[in-house]
Formats: sequence, structure tokens, C-alpha cells
Amino acid sequence: MSAPKDYIRDFMSEPVIMAKSSALVIIDMQYATGSREGALGRTLKAQGSNVGDYRFARIEQSVLPRTLDLRAHFHRIGQPVIHVTLGAALPDATDAPRHMRKLLSSCNNYVGSPDHQILDALKPVAGEHVVRKTTVGAFSSTSIDSLLRALHVDQIYMAGVSTNMCVESTAREAADRGYQVTLVEDACGTTFEELHQVTIRNFQRLFGRVTSTEQAVAELKVTA
Repeated sequence: MSAPKDYIRDFMSEPVIMAKSSALVIIDMQYATGSREGALGRTLKAQGSNVGDYRFARIEQSVLPRTLDLRAHFHRIGQPVIHVTLGAALPDATDAPRHMRKLLSSCNNYVGSPDHQILDALKPVAGEHVVRKTTVGAFSSTSIDSLLRALHVDQIYMAGVSTNMCVESTAREAADRGYQVTLVEDACGTTFEELHQVTIRNFQRLFGRVTSTEQAVAELKVTA
């Protein structure tokens, strides 16, 4: 027996794809939690824990290469690329919300720390934008909304980590502010596959769209 149709689809608007009003938003691709060589990876290795194995393999095998593909395409079509980083200004993270402080300080995720840096493979290049957040969602603690509006962007394609945390929170915030949001599934990842899959399933219930890198590249073409 096939699954019943999800009624929420009847209440969703059809997407309008316009490359000239789109931007790529890359979330938290930093050494702190986005590399097995970073603070989180080192801590788990020292503990003899394999809980991060799926996360880091997903980043290495899918998230990073697909995000590089997306970035290259956005450069080709002349559209903005925005890196969002997570991190405190202070080593003890007292400038961050209370619930974020232990995570940030434990992962050495503060301005000036090597762990705060974006992965070398994705190091921002001239013309790309970087905004730093201290919250899970980017709209709560950065100027990303005013940046996107200044760039005449109302459609965002999202990649990065973690699917169910900073990617999803930022995507939901964007949707509530009127942006058309697309999660690029194979360019996102998190610590457990089930968390990724549930987030992907839930996000496309009213909030926005989910697509693959191949599909995103195919639909984003330069128009006259």
C-alpha cells in the first residue's frame, strides 16, 4: 500500500526559480566541528569514541565536494556566495547565548583560533561574504538579512552542517522572512543519518524545497 498524500502539499506555493535573485549560503564549514582534524574530532578520538565517524565521512565524501560544486556554479552564474560561521568573539564564549557557551569554548570556536577557521578547501575568495553568528540560526545574531536584501537576493540555496541544527534553523528563519529556501540535500550533513533524513523530510513540509546538487545546478542558469 502506498503512503497517503501529505495534505500540507496542497498549501504550498509553486517555486519560481530565478538565478539572478539567488545566493548560496554555506553554514559552519569550519574546523571546530566540520573536520575530523578539528577540536570535536580530536576530542572524540582521544575518548576512543566513534560517534563522529558518520559525520566526518559524510562531510568528506558528500558535503564538502558538493558544496565546492555549488560554489563553482554560483561563481559561473555571477551570484553571491555567503559563508556563515559559528563562533564567539571571546575564548570563554561569554559573548554568546548561555546555551551555546560550553560548545563554543570546548571546541575552541572563537575568533582567532585555528579551529574557528573555514576549511582550507572552502576558504573564502575575493567577492565572497562572511558573517559570524553566535546562535544556532544565522538571522538571530548576524546582519545576513540586510546583506541578502542589499544583494537583491530572495532565493537561497543552503549547504553545510549540521542539517538538523544550524542549517535547518537558518533555513526556517529565512523562510519566515519571505525567502524561497532550498536545502541541497547532498551538500548537508550531521552526526546521525536519521537526524538528517527526518530534517529533510520535515523541512519540505511547508518551509521550503529540497533538491540535489545536480538538480540545483541544472535549474540555476544565467538568464537574459
